[in-house]
Amino acid sequence: MTQPVDAATLDRLRAAAQQDPRSPAAHRRLGQALRRLGLDQQAAEAEMAAIRATAFDPAMVAIAQALLANDLPAAEQGLRARLSQQPLDVAAIRMMAELAGRLGRFPDAENLLRRALELAPGFTAARGNLATVLYKQKRFAEAAEVLDAVLAADPANPANQNLKAAALSHTGDYHEALALYAELLESFPDHAKLWMSRAHILKTVGRQDEAVAAYRRALAIEPGLGEVWWSLANLKTVRFEDADVAVMERALEDDSLGHEDRFHLHFALGKALEERREAEASFRHYAKGNALRSEELAYDPAETTALVDATIAGFTADFAASLAGHGCPAPDPVFILGLPRAGSTLIEQILASHSQVEGTMELPDIPAMAMREADKAGAKWRHWPDALRAVDPARMAELGAEFLDRTRVQRKTDKPFYIDKLPNNWAYAGFIAAILPNAKIIDARRHPLDCCFSNFKQHFARGQGFSYSLDHIGRYYADYVRAMDHYDAVLPGRVLRVVHEELLHDPEGQVRRLLDYVGVPFEPECLEFHRNTRAVRTASSEQVRRPINRDGVGQWQPYAEWLGPLFAVLGDLPETYHRRS
Repeated sequence: MTQPVDAATLDRLRAAAQQDPRSPAAHRRLGQALRRLGLDQQAAEAEMAAIRATAFDPAMVAIAQALLANDLPAAEQGLRARLSQQPLDVAAIRMMAELAGRLGRFPDAENLLRRALELAPGFTAARGNLATVLYKQKRFAEAAEVLDAVLAADPANPANQNLKAAALSHTGDYHEALALYAELLESFPDHAKLWMSRAHILKTVGRQDEAVAAYRRALAIEPGLGEVWWSLANLKTVRFEDADVAVMERALEDDSLGHEDRFHLHFALGKALEERREAEASFRHYAKGNALRSEELAYDPAETTALVDATIAGFTADFAASLAGHGCPAPDPVFILGLPRAGSTLIEQILASHSQVEGTMELPDIPAMAMREADKAGAKWRHWPDALRAVDPARMAELGAEFLDRTRVQRKTDKPFYIDKLPNNWAYAGFIAAILPNAKIIDARRHPLDCCFSNFKQHFARGQGFSYSLDHIGRYYADYVRAMDHYDAVLPGRVLRVVHEELLHDPEGQVRRLLDYVGVPFEPECLEFHRNTRAVRTASSEQVRRPINRDGVGQWQPYAEWLGPLFAVLGDLPETYHRRS
């Protein structure tokens, strides 16, 4: 039971802290006493004094040096010893959270930081660390909320302003994010990556000329910044001049150029030389960029094959039939899935031009929930169908309601339908069908050679590890088709397939078919989708701001002589991809 604090006790604690100002324990005891008396401001000062005092502790200095040297085992050993003796040492708790974060144990880091803030609510640096940990867990709205408190206490901190702008860009609060970047650039006008970040958002909201100008400003400051060159290439509407090509080639000759800048430059040069119809040189750069990226990611195509095998074995026709009457009945979500670069952004833009349908972005929630359920069942992530079979049917409705709750932050209107356009959801289409039986599922499918080669040319900011090898992407496409064939068999009529080439050939007919499936009346605005000013985050952002065209059809053909590994794994799919059911 906590003892009351009288005036004499408080005087003794103050005196002890004054006599030994480098004693964390003395300041900590004073802070605890002040908290009990409700003197929160004075308590916060004492708590921060305790944290500052640890800088004079040799053991804590040694731990800090180990972290600085990235000697994580030594740092962990020291922190465990410290916390076993002083479990209320807030500075040590924060360091342990940093260690957990470096090891990718973000939930552990979050719990530690929350404990640190419970002990020292005024520890603004720890609150900033908590925002970072939430951001890394893709909990962007929570990160932004925590940053509000951090910036209220430390409004001029540029790192926290930058993090908040990044978080807001993920929650769809683009205009607030742009305002933050503008403010930062007033203070740091020669910061190339701030110009790049601002340009990314300008591109997303359709202010292309301003985006290009911001990218160019970044390159004027740092000409070798590969991500900016790739970002310009990724607009798909910017044509590089000879001078641009020369700058990129010179940058690649610099032996000190970083790995990330190097592969970005290879992808950008591949695009520049493709525009010049120099297919061999273009392919050489695409291949180098892909090889560098593939080294980093170490994608294993056997894992995707095993996922599809587990889906076919676990999500049987009998199990699909047993789902009737279960799940959350809300019809709100519309899922557009398939491969990247298959026309899903075009479908999204068409639907989001309807008065009853809201476009959001690629939401990570379905894979996260499916993998979590597998983990709870003690199964590998790819065995989510087995985990789903084992749960009480009533749990399906809870999971569907959870998805609606998790994604509510992405909804900015009261339209009855909203879109989740994460392509990778094809691997979890059965999970969607089980937890949201009235949700719509649209399979965006494109000719495999155009689709696969388009992925090979594309550098993705996150994920899509399969796309950096012709063999891997061909196998991925084949596994995706195999999975969707299975869903067609066990969930007949549940998924609407939209073939990209058919949409290009007969836009109105396919648009009417889409709207009928979603259950909304035809609106001519859906055929004028390119006039929609909504934000678009994907690589196709500028392409869907143009009327339907056939520019992307047959782009693989000039490269045919180098696509042997892709032809080998696709088999007859180039002839049958659109007829499979």
